[in-house]
Amino acid sequence: MKAAATAESNPAGKLQWRALLKWLREDGVISHDDADQTTRRFAGGDSAQHPLVRLANVNLLRKGSAKPLDVEALTEWLAGRCGLPYLRIDPLRVDVGRVTEVMSITYAERRHALPLTLGLTEVTIATCEPFDVAWVAEIEAHVRKTVKLVLASPLELARYTTEFYTLSRSVRNAVKAGETSALASFEQLVELGRSNKQLDANDQGVVQVVDWLWQYAFDQRASDIHLEPRRERSVIRFRIDGVMHTVYQLPPGVMNAMVARIKLLGRMDVVEKRRPLDGRIKTRNPSGDEVEMRLSTLPTAFGEKMVMRIFDPDTTAKPLEGLGFGSHDGKRWEALIAQPHGIILLTGPTGSGKTTTLYSTLRRLATDEVNVCTIEDPIEMIQPALNQTQVQPLIDLNFAEGLRALMRQDPDIIMVGEIRDLETAEMAIQAALTGHLVFSTLHTNDAASAVTRLIDLGVAPYLIGSTVIGVLAQRLVRTLCPSCKLPDDGVTRAHLDELVKPWRLSGAVKPYKPVGCLECRMTGYRGRAGLYELLTVSDAARATIHPVTDAAGLRRQSLADGLRPLRLAGAMKVAEGLTTLDEVLRATPAWEG
Repeated sequence: MKAAATAESNPAGKLQWRALLKWLREDGVISHDDADQTTRRFAGGDSAQHPLVRLANVNLLRKGSAKPLDVEALTEWLAGRCGLPYLRIDPLRVDVGRVTEVMSITYAERRHALPLTLGLTEVTIATCEPFDVAWVAEIEAHVRKTVKLVLASPLELARYTTEFYTLSRSVRNAVKAGETSALASFEQLVELGRSNKQLDANDQGVVQVVDWLWQYAFDQRASDIHLEPRRERSVIRFRIDGVMHTVYQLPPGVMNAMVARIKLLGRMDVVEKRRPLDGRIKTRNPSGDEVEMRLSTLPTAFGEKMVMRIFDPDTTAKPLEGLGFGSHDGKRWEALIAQPHGIILLTGPTGSGKTTTLYSTLRRLATDEVNVCTIEDPIEMIQPALNQTQVQPLIDLNFAEGLRALMRQDPDIIMVGEIRDLETAEMAIQAALTGHLVFSTLHTNDAASAVTRLIDLGVAPYLIGSTVIGVLAQRLVRTLCPSCKLPDDGVTRAHLDELVKPWRLSGAVKPYKPVGCLECRMTGYRGRAGLYELLTVSDAARATIHPVTDAAGLRRQSLADGLRPLRLAGAMKVAEGLTTLDEVLRATPAWEG
């Protein structure tokens, strides 16, 4: 074990609040008056609470500051005093299945210890009792590895001890309930003498694992949950801020049972495993708010892969500023969506935030005075203020047929999930020509390319010029973690001006760089923001579309009409210290004007 500190400063046994108060006073963390007042307050007797928690509950003020000392601050101070590394537990970095084999939950709770990582020669164990370490030799003999102790908050330790061991127990119970070595049809393994019993989707262990998975995903701000079957150990992964994180590995049999359980809850065909299926589930997050999840399965070599996309209802209620619109593009977008008729297109690759922008806009427009109808594939988020229709290919209800039916429903505003073919494009144009405001999406690199895409589909240029009133291209970039970002002297105004040539940035330039802390899981980023490029079709821009489209001329005219390219929007976010140059270069295409 790595030494904590000198023997003189390390009294054996569990922490005592009297000793902690004495050390806090000696280190100048709290005043003598606060220490004396707390001593008198606690004189009535001892408490079952951990001393750090008990001291945090009295809101001791840090000397010379109005900020109270919470459990984390006290734990971090104690770690420095006793010479142990301080650690905030990141559950995404813990291999729960392996570390819970180091010690039993009874042992962990009794010793106030929680294994976190298991390496080749060392096991890292978190504790909140830095001087009660007589058990370390037992664990080192048991695992035949050196123990590295770190100090963690007693609240985090208690929470994750319960969560990790409950999850591990649920998986073990699920394994006992069925055959876990069964593989998919791609590589069927026949083992003589083994039971062919399969895990039941309603087995209590499987139910608990699925419930844990969802609550955990909500807690970690995941946008997607991936259940990926593999040959030996299947994998659960979360997408957080656009980046994938491996969360847990478990036996293929348990994964199959989890997928069956989720399909059952999503009213999907549990028996059908040969073709892709779609479904949806509505549940509640830990705070009690309703959350919708869209389910999608895909047959793979080792079983069904399932992706659950999580839609937080709060995202559709965000103001334009909350989505990342600047004041310039925000005002132009507000003016555009106030038009009585025409086509407004949103473009960008999958995962660029088009759905969030679209639903936020429709929700703002869906007042009692208008009828808003949608035709989608699939319906992304259920919104009570919208009349939403799902595409049904099996009964020939495609976008074009759905749009034709919506035209007879007396709509004011129509949203078409995506324009994929000439028939759908022509129906959207017909709706705009007859006095409706139509929203739809396309997959193009920038705003001006949307016009070229419509022409490629076979739409006449004069019809595009007559109906399309605006195109919004967008991307998502990760935003810097406010807790750890630092000024970046390596990025100057000259770097940003070079990026956005021939434009130049105005105003102050305050770039920051990612550092990494426990709040952002050492990535340096937390959350995402949108970058927008809004092309409004003015009379001058319309002249470049009719009769022969001049793409370069359209781009030049759109600049004169107020368009700011995606890279310029990104550079402005860098100048404001919200994201980094690397993020902008990764997410945005070069300007082709």
